[in-house]
Amino acid sequence: MKRLRIKKFVNKEVKKMKKLKIGLIGIGGICNGVHIPAYLQDERTEVVALCDIVPEKTAKAKKEFFPNAKEYTDFRELLKDDSIDAVDICTPNYLHSIIAVEALERGKHVFCEKPDAVSVGEVQRMKAAAEKSGKVLMVMRNNRFMHISKLAKQFVEEGRMGEIYAGRCGWIRRRGIPGKGGWFTTKEMSGGGPLIDLGVHMIDLAIWLMGNPTPVAVSGATYRKFADSDISDSPNSKFGETKEGGTFDVEDLAMGFIRFDNGAVLQIEFSWASNIEKETRFVELRGTEAGLSLDPEKLRLFYEKDGKLINKTFKKVIGKGKDGHAGNIENFVDVVLGQAEPVFVPQQGVDMIKILTAIYESAEKGREVVLK
Repeated sequence: MKRLRIKKFVNKEVKKMKKLKIGLIGIGGICNGVHIPAYLQDERTEVVALCDIVPEKTAKAKKEFFPNAKEYTDFRELLKDDSIDAVDICTPNYLHSIIAVEALERGKHVFCEKPDAVSVGEVQRMKAAAEKSGKVLMVMRNNRFMHISKLAKQFVEEGRMGEIYAGRCGWIRRRGIPGKGGWFTTKEMSGGGPLIDLGVHMIDLAIWLMGNPTPVAVSGATYRKFADSDISDSPNSKFGETKEGGTFDVEDLAMGFIRFDNGAVLQIEFSWASNIEKETRFVELRGTEAGLSLDPEKLRLFYEKDGKLINKTFKKVIGKGKDGHAGNIENFVDVVLGQAEPVFVPQQGVDMIKILTAIYESAEKGREVVLK
C-alpha cells in the first residue's frame, strides 16, 4: 500500500479587493475561543461590527481586538448596515436560522455555528433563503478540516476502502454537561442535548468520509439520568453559562442507528454524562478493502496485503493550511471571495437536521422513522 500524503490545495490568484467586512453576532465562549482568533489571522477580513444582548461582551471584544468596530445589542440593527458583507452567528441554537434567514434576505453572506437549526422547517428556510439571495451559507463543520480528517478523506477518495458499507461514531463523556440550567439544557433554546450538541460533529464527519450518502431512516433512544449531577471531568463542559435552579429537559445520552440510500449503515452514541472510563470521540468505518478508525490524535487503517492483516497508524498529522475551526472559516472566506469550492453545502445541513429530529422522534415513539 503506497504512502499517504495530504494533497496540497493551491488557491487561485487572489484578486485585489477591499477586505471582507464581517459582523459577529453572539460574543460568547465559542466566538471568543475560535471565531475571533480565526479572523485576526486572516488579513482578507475585517471585523467591523459586534453584537450581543450583553453589552459588556461586545465592549470587551472591541477593547481587546476590534477598536473600530460598531457595537449592537440587536442583530437586526446590525443587519441594516449595508457595508457589512458577511455575518458570523455564534448565538444559542434556536436563533441560528432566524438570524441567518434575515441576514441572507438583506444580501449578506452567512457563516453559522452548528447546529444548522433546531427543526427541519427552519433549516429548509435557511437553504431556500441562500438559494434565493445567491449568497454563501456555510455552517461550522470543523472536524472536516482537521489535518488527520483530510488524510482519511484522501484515503477514501483514492478508493482504498472499497465499498464503505458500515460504520460507527460517537462522542461520549463521563461527566461534562455544559451550561447546566441555561440554554444548553433547555430544549426550547437548544433543540436537544448531546445528540444535537455533539452529534453534529461526528455524524457529519462520518457521513462526509462515507461520501455523503443520503439518509433514509433512523432509530434511536434517549435518556436523562444525570440531571442532578454537578461533577465534571471535561473541559468542554465549560461552554455555556450555568443557571442555578434552571431548566434541564434534554437528554444526557442518545444512541441510534442510521440507514442510507446506498445500503450503508451508521451506529451512533453521544453523551454528556454516562458511566464510562473516560471521554472519547471517534469515527470507525468498515469497507470491503480496508477499515478506518479516526480520533483527534490518530488515524488507524486496517487492511489485507500479501496474505497478511496489516494495521497502520498515523499520529500527529501535519498538513498544509489551517486546521479545524480556523480552516473551516478560511474556506468560508475563500468561497465568498471566489477562490475555492465550498466543503459544506446547505443540503448537507438539511440532511443533518432531518437525522437529528427523526432520532428524537424515534426515541419518543419507540420505532424506526423513515425520512422524507
